[in-house]
Amino acid sequence: MSDIRQKSLPFAPWVDPRTRRLPGIMPISMEDWLQIDDAYAAQMALRERLISESPERVLALSEAARPAAEELYDLVLPLLPALGFTITATEATRPDGVSVALDRENPLATLGRLVQEDLCLMEDGPDGHLLTGAVLCFPAGWTLTEKFGRAMFGIHKPVKVYTEDIGSRVQRLMDGVQPGRPLMRGTAHHSNAPLFNPRREEQGRAPEGELPFIRVERQGLVRLPQTRAVAFSIHTYVVEPSALSPEQAELLAEFPIRDAA
Repeated sequence: MSDIRQKSLPFAPWVDPRTRRLPGIMPISMEDWLQIDDAYAAQMALRERLISESPERVLALSEAARPAAEELYDLVLPLLPALGFTITATEATRPDGVSVALDRENPLATLGRLVQEDLCLMEDGPDGHLLTGAVLCFPAGWTLTEKFGRAMFGIHKPVKVYTEDIGSRVQRLMDGVQPGRPLMRGTAHHSNAPLFNPRREEQGRAPEGELPFIRVERQGLVRLPQTRAVAFSIHTYVVEPSALSPEQAELLAEFPIRDAA
């Protein structure tokens, strides 16, 4: 298991009734979309290593989706100063003191070096929204190359809880996301897997051995106003049960989460 763990859990989806059951969507503000937590420096060091050494495993972008990726880049950068970044014309200095060159020609790689969130671009297609671009450093049991170009239901194969009914509801929600009015949902499971946990569909997702940690994803949906793509963000937390607040621990006993790799 990766030793990159948060000391507390800022978001526990089982606590809020709005995020407790699938699809568990709630509105947030643009100011609350991106998050910085106490594992930022360590997670960003891992992200940098993956992007630099294994870009083919964590980056994907169709040429047709380049305008959406550039629009996402232009949307994210103005949000960063409020999160503790210093931005100049050529570089951004992160809250951990690391400077990153700003490169709009490589929008997803640059964003992946700045924010903790994984970022996926979903664009409308004949079978619903398709995955057309991503910087995905912390997949929880799936592989970017296998899912790239698929619609939502194909992306979630073989997740048992993602039924046709849930898929239809999620698709309607994605269709309804409006610019400047982002949505958020969450998932949680017991885990013993590393942050970077790519698995192909034929490998399955069943965990093996003890599951000593809780892995939570805070997922955001943001409509890009010009290209109309939806940016799907994933902020990953991994904590020990002892890191939960008394309220989080009490409600987890009342509303158990699933096991997964």
